[in-house]
Amino acid sequence: METSHTPPIEARALRKSFRGRVRVDDVGFTVGSGRITGLLGPNGAGKTTTIRMLLGLAAPASGDALIYGRPYRDLEAPGRTVGAVLDSGGLHPSRSGRTHLRIVAARSGIPADRIDEVLAEVGMTADADRRAGGYSLGMRQRIALASALLGRPRILVLDEPANGLDPTGMHWLRQRLRAFADAGGTVLLSSHLLSDVQDIADDIVVIVDGSVAAASSLQDALAASNGDLEGFYLSVADGRAGVR
Repeated sequence: METSHTPPIEARALRKSFRGRVRVDDVGFTVGSGRITGLLGPNGAGKTTTIRMLLGLAAPASGDALIYGRPYRDLEAPGRTVGAVLDSGGLHPSRSGRTHLRIVAARSGIPADRIDEVLAEVGMTADADRRAGGYSLGMRQRIALASALLGRPRILVLDEPANGLDPTGMHWLRQRLRAFADAGGTVLLSSHLLSDVQDIADDIVVIVDGSVAAASSLQDALAASNGDLEGFYLSVADGRAGVR
């Protein structure tokens, strides 16, 4: 049962292997309400695997991946609790952005009149009826975020949401996620763009070789590195320092 003390997102000692290789090993962290947490790490570090376990798309070999204290599969209304963007590849090239959103809404039992609202929120109203095959990567990312927002979720889980966005799109994304968190929402986003994380995150979790190398507030990480998040990240990745 959800209580005021139950974190929106909690990973407890998660472990996962593929083809005999450990991809995630004893990963644990929490994400609180009203917070944006950046999940950092090099390609192949285990960020996406961790996110997939939190979203019930991969079963952990051990440990717990919890949303308000429950596995994702046990949520009563997953689409109204968690909005997720795993990639921008879910759009069929022959379908329009609007059609894609209609399918997502129908699967989740979300009223169709919500579609125009989210299209406006992500700035895609004018292009909603174009075929997705003609979209730029940034436009596909906006439709993916619109899909995540359809159910008015309390949590957003985003895997590399800035891919393909130009500077204007990045500014828009930062504002949108900050407003979501400031209204009490919870955001977990993975990224390899440290400057973007530094501009928006409240907390960071660094995963290296499948394990948590550092977990702290952004403020503490910057204080430990003279305001240089890249320097902090590199020192952690090299095993020389960390905030735990």
